[in-house]
Amino acid sequence: MARGHQKIQSQAKAQEKQAKMKKQQGHSASDQQKAAAKALVFACAICKSQMPDPKTYKQHFENKHPKNDLPAELKDV
Repeated sequence: MARGHQKIQSQAKAQEKQAKMKKQQGHSASDQQKAAAKALVFACAICKSQMPDPKTYKQHFENKHPKNDLPAELKDV
């Protein structure tokens, strides 16, 4: 029964490999890019760069476009 122990070892190794593959699913580069794109909700009216929240958008606008007036949606932030 030399093959019995070897068989059990190879089955365990294959099972671990399958578990790693299953865990990695959903973590591909394209999935990460899609998730990142969903998080970028606000787009600058002037340069079209995208930001995740209004506070960051306001900071961007004040730093990058100081000569322009703040958009209406940023005045109360």
